[in-house]
Amino acid sequence: METTFKDFYDTLIENLECYAGEYESFIDYGPKLFKVLCDLLNSDVDKSLRLVISAAIGYYVTPVDVIPEQTYGPYGYIDDIYLSSHVLKMVADVHGYGFIAKISSPDIEEIIIECEVKSLEILSDEEIESILAYIGL
Repeated sequence: METTFKDFYDTLIENLECYAGEYESFIDYGPKLFKVLCDLLNSDVDKSLRLVISAAIGYYVTPVDVIPEQTYGPYGYIDDIYLSSHVLKMVADVHGYGFIAKISSPDIEEIIIECEVKSLEILSDEEIESILAYIGL
């Protein structure tokens, strides 16, 4: 019997595809941001950013983070989305948004900015500090 394993990206999409709540407009970007982070590791991204990108990917996968999905459902992805947008902005500061767009989509800059702005409206300063401290930033 052959077993097929799902990619974590597919699991994210599956977890969020039926979500129709208050934060739907940007929580739906979670899987895309995860994929961009993963794809950056297969690019010529600056060596100094690889560890931070890997930490952001690991944060998605960690079952118990600052706002765990098991407890809060889709709302639990807001911290993951914030961290992703924060790290992707770090990449853009070094390489520019065009670099990220080449491996993603032309509208990635708008998506990153929207996700950061909306997550910052929801998260407290204490939560933001905890999220960044969790991965050592």
